[in-house]
Amino acid sequence: MNTEIKYKSIGMIHTSFVATNGMPIQPHGAKETEGIVELDIELLPGLIDVEGFSHLILLYHFHQVKGHKLSVVPFMDKQPHGIFATRSPVRPNPIGISIVKLKRVEENLIYFEGADMLNGTPLIDIKPFFVKYDNRPDAVSGWLDQQKGIDITKIKADERFNS
Repeated sequence: MNTEIKYKSIGMIHTSFVATNGMPIQPHGAKETEGIVELDIELLPGLIDVEGFSHLILLYHFHQVKGHKLSVVPFMDKQPHGIFATRSPVRPNPIGISIVKLKRVEENLIYFEGADMLNGTPLIDIKPFFVKYDNRPDAVSGWLDQQKGIDITKIKADERFNS
């Protein structure tokens, strides 16, 4: 059942982060941290109407990750969890996802807030956030719901997922 899938980058994400240590761990913890998506110029027509959205979903490749783990201790807990119950970057397919706030679009550059990725991160895809369909008021967040009083703005990445 192991089917090989190949994607190519559609652009590059530029941020102020050159190392993972001290970096925000989720876009919510990086609310005012700005980033820029530099979309490949030939894909410019794909940005038509994107400025009508307040938020975008960025899918990207964790390009600095070497290998994977099936059990990790995530930043927001002290107990190990299965990799698929976390958003840890050391995944079998190192794909990241961030919901970011769109600031503006200039040509093939998308300016956003909520940058929680390394500078030079390869972009896989951009999707609009549909508030009517993407919000889930009845959602349950598993082990994370047990973590009371966590202030994600105060949690920063450390060396635990570095190679």
